[in-house]
Amino acid sequence: MSTASTETTPAPIPSHPPTLIKRLRDILQLRFSDVYAAVPAAAMASISPANPLKRLARVLAYAGLRLVGNVFRPIKNPENLHGKVWLYVVSANNYDALSFIKEARPDAVLLAGQAKNIGRYNGAVNRLSLRRKLLYYWQFPVVFAGLLRSEGRRAWRFFDFIFYAIGYYEVYRRALRHYRPQAVVFSNDHNDDSRSLLLACRAEGVPTAYVQHASVSTSFPPLGFDLSLLEGQDALDKYRQCGPVRGRVELVGMPKADVFLSAKNNAPAVRRVGVASNVHDPVPALQESLGFLIQEFPDLTFTLRPHPSDPRNFGPLRRALPALQWSDARQENVFAFLQNHDALIAGDTSTHLEATLLNLVSIYYQFSANPLIHDYYGYAAHGLVDQARTLPELRELLLRYQTQKPATHFRRAAYYNATLGTEHEGHSQQLALQLLSEWLA
Repeated sequence: MSTASTETTPAPIPSHPPTLIKRLRDILQLRFSDVYAAVPAAAMASISPANPLKRLARVLAYAGLRLVGNVFRPIKNPENLHGKVWLYVVSANNYDALSFIKEARPDAVLLAGQAKNIGRYNGAVNRLSLRRKLLYYWQFPVVFAGLLRSEGRRAWRFFDFIFYAIGYYEVYRRALRHYRPQAVVFSNDHNDDSRSLLLACRAEGVPTAYVQHASVSTSFPPLGFDLSLLEGQDALDKYRQCGPVRGRVELVGMPKADVFLSAKNNAPAVRRVGVASNVHDPVPALQESLGFLIQEFPDLTFTLRPHPSDPRNFGPLRRALPALQWSDARQENVFAFLQNHDALIAGDTSTHLEATLLNLVSIYYQFSANPLIHDYYGYAAHGLVDQARTLPELRELLLRYQTQKPATHFRRAAYYNATLGTEHEGHSQQLALQLLSEWLA
């Protein structure tokens, strides 16, 4: 079986940055990007408080509960990690993206950092001990001073992220030497723990592969795995803007969507509307927009699905809009959520692509007015979604689709999913497994 598209770059994978400060700068690349610095203060508050005293309090809580807590929390993994293919996950979405490899390969094991929250899959993954991470915090003053010189105010603003990232690289190098995995397969290339393990693999000579789990951004680090299985041309084009594309690249479609692509939404009109939000979307703006829609469309059903990592309190919104239905992203798979709807309204989220693949009408509406993250994934620019800039425009689009929904709306996603409309549509898992097996052999 051949792939939909292939790109092989002969340039070698860059070695891990040799100095401490450069290495931490690489690990924290996304945290120091312009886009990250532009996240609205209200949204950022749940991740990193603007008040330095509150940030310090979080750092101290992390040190006490996570670092010291890990020392007294022994790990008893249900599976043997020695010589296996590691499937490294940092979220439930990562788990969903890589679990098909675990099901197909007896030598594969799913694992995460010791106290990493994997949502509904917390008990289903093996754990890498982080007990020794505490030993490396002498590095923090050195790293902080160095990043203050190179990053200025952003290093001060995000000193908590710098603190959290310390020690991952060294602990993971030790784990790689101890377990000697055949390879490590990632589904995240920009979180601090994922970047740390990737750099540790380079240092220890452990092969690395990457299975894309969601749409990517031009703010991501350059693609630097030995084998990268991307969903489509969109991802490759964006990674080219991030920097040199290294290693072997294959376009395989979206493996996690295989089982759902045969159940496209064939409803002739929109009756049920899903709304996906994330921490970039202010709760007051969500309340205003949803209140407007519920009032304008009393015959439609609206369901809000906050991002699984969104820690905000939505109790006031529930009480203000009792007609609004809810989806718990920590319990309900995104495709299962989409299958219960005919249309999606959302800002900057890769759920737009998943919705379009299932033949839902997807509308881009930015609940926040942040120009730096407008059309973050380029969906509106490339015609994947319709765009509404105002609530009246949003109403007009819904009125149109309430009358008639296109039967072939899903074809808009071909630029993002390389197997769409080909013999491999719905068989991306098989394609990815074949490529992984050939690569591992």
